[in-house]
Amino acid sequence: QVELVETGGGLVQAGGSLRLSCASSGDTLTKSSVAWFRQLPGEEQEFVSTLIWHADGATSETTYYSDSVEGRFTISRDNAQNAIYLQMNNLGPEDTGVYYCAATPLVYMSDSFYFRKDSYSAWGQGTQVTVDS
Repeated sequence: QVELVETGGGLVQAGGSLRLSCASSGDTLTKSSVAWFRQLPGEEQEFVSTLIWHADGATSETTYYSDSVEGRFTISRDNAQNAIYLQMNNLGPEDTGVYYCAATPLVYMSDSFYFRKDSYSAWGQGTQVTVDS
């Protein structure tokens, strides 16, 4: 069983950076696809980024980003640490919200499934990111 814990949230000035971490205290994340979602104030939880693990072993991991964070955020993983990260640069007040990491061992036929929150079985408790203008 995968149990996820996010850290790294906090208060930052607009234009600043934060690095979120998500560690698994249970099963390894090595053969899981992972993602970050966020919930902005007064809104539904939304997709931020995913890093898709491919079961064939020959295909490099695929990453996707929402349009709102493309070019500013970077998702990565460290298998030795059993953790995933979200590097967030050039933050703005519109990025303020609670950020969640998620993981799934399932392999979907279409990459589009990885954009959906119901595709993930393991979730962290969330970490607050506040960007002050």
